[in-house]
Amino acid sequence: MAKTDGEVLSDSFSPRRLLNSETVYDGRIWDVVQETFEYAPDMAPLVRDFIAHPGAVAVLVLNEANEVLMINQYRHPVRMKLWEIPAGLMDIEGEAPHLAAARELAEEADLVATDWSVLVDLFLSPGSSSEAIRIFLARNPVPVPEDERHERTDEESDMEIRWVPLDDAIAAVLAGKIHNPSAVAGLLAAAAVRNDGFATLRPFDTPFEAHPRLRSADPKL
Repeated sequence: MAKTDGEVLSDSFSPRRLLNSETVYDGRIWDVVQETFEYAPDMAPLVRDFIAHPGAVAVLVLNEANEVLMINQYRHPVRMKLWEIPAGLMDIEGEAPHLAAARELAEEADLVATDWSVLVDLFLSPGSSSEAIRIFLARNPVPVPEDERHERTDEESDMEIRWVPLDDAIAAVLAGKIHNPSAVAGLLAAAAVRNDGFATLRPFDTPFEAHPRLRSADPKL
């Protein structure tokens, strides 16, 4: 069908009749699920395995000097130290996404922020995982008091934290120097909203209905 002039692109909710669902791997953080579903009435059922993921949040922090906060962390599956933005799992039952993001910012970067907006939402690997991530834009950052700071352990124990001009970070993305998906998406989205004067940002508490666990009965995506 030909595109209608002015039509806005939007992903859409498209349920299929689920015939069977079972956990084939019970992991420490996430599981692998096998589901059998009816794709169309005239087709044989399909079987798909995927990671059942709790979802995540990330934070693109922008200061008054137009610098972004980047953290450098070891990621074992790819055997690399990656430049990223603060992020973490939505693994606390009932915790709103923006509160999870504020918690992760305090834990990973010793910062709180007074100005929060939704920057971008995405599925990180929708062909193999249910992981949905919401990236927030946080501005007006201030340090967490020394005696209230989180003790970082394991891969977080030696993280490097650096403020980088936004344009330099975007250039690093386009040069293939930054690979973390939330950092790539967050930085490019930050460049886009900066160019329109931040007018298209969504409120921090906008419902995250694309997230499989947070959908209403009749989500409008």
